[in-house]
Amino acid sequence: MVLTEVDSPERIEPPFAIHAERAHVPVPLQFEPHSHPLHELVWVRGGTMTVQLKHLVLTVPQGHGVWLPAGLGHAGRMTANTLLCDALFDPDRSRLQPAFLAGAPVAVHMSPVLESLLTHLEQADLSERARLNAEAVVFDVLAPAARQLALQVPSVGRLDPVVQALLDDPTDARGLGEWSEQLGLSERTMTRLFRSATGLSFQQWRQVLRVHHAVELLAEGLEVQEVAALLGYAQPSTFIASFKRVMGVTPGAFDADGRNAVSPGLEA
Repeated sequence: MVLTEVDSPERIEPPFAIHAERAHVPVPLQFEPHSHPLHELVWVRGGTMTVQLKHLVLTVPQGHGVWLPAGLGHAGRMTANTLLCDALFDPDRSRLQPAFLAGAPVAVHMSPVLESLLTHLEQADLSERARLNAEAVVFDVLAPAARQLALQVPSVGRLDPVVQALLDDPTDARGLGEWSEQLGLSERTMTRLFRSATGLSFQQWRQVLRVHHAVELLAEGLEVQEVAALLGYAQPSTFIASFKRVMGVTPGAFDADGRNAVSPGLEA
C-alpha cells in the first residue's frame, strides 16, 4: 500500500505538548515524501521501518525509534504486520535535550519506560494533571541512542545513477568496474567521490546498504540463508560477517531478539 497523504494532527491543544497514537499495518506500507509541522518520534513493533531523507537512509528495527524534527521532509516504508507507533511533539512546549534541537534526525532507544509512558499518553480520558506529569517524565527519559543508525547517501551528481539504482535494488550486483564504465568515471575517481561524501568506499557503502535491507528481510520472516542468497552472497558466512560488522551482532542473534540492546550503526 502506498500513502500519498499522511493524516496526523497539525497542532496540540495547550497546555499539552505530546500527542501519541498507534495503528496496525497488515501489509507492506510506503509513505510518500511529506513533513509535519510538529516534531515526530516514530517507532515500530513486530517489524522494521526504513526512513529516507534527501541524503540519509535510516533503518529502524524493533526497539528503536527515530526523531524527525518539525518540517523535515521524509519518506518511509515498513514491513507487513507491523504496529506503527507515533508521538508528535509541540515545538514550543517541549523540553528537549540539545541533540533534538539541531534540526537533524536522531536515533532513539525505545526503553520500556519511554514506550510505556507514550502508550499511557494515548489514553483520551487522562486528567490534565496525569497527562502533564507523564509528559514531564517523557522529557526526562527521552535521549539519543548511544549509536546512531544511519547511512549517508552521497550528494554528488555524478554518482546519482549508481546511488539511485542501489537504493531501488540493494541486490544489484554490478561492480565498481561496470559502474565506472557506464558513468564514464575511473574506478579511482568513483572511490574518491564515495569516500569524500560518505567516509566509505563504494564496496563498503553497498555492503552497509545491503545490511540495512537485510534487517527488513529478516523482519519479514526470511531465514538467514535466504537473505544471504537474495543479497548475492556466495556463502552465508560472508553475509553473517558483514552483518555483524555493521550491526554489532549476527543476523541470527538480531532476528531472535527484536529488542536487542545494540543500537546499529556504521562501522567501516
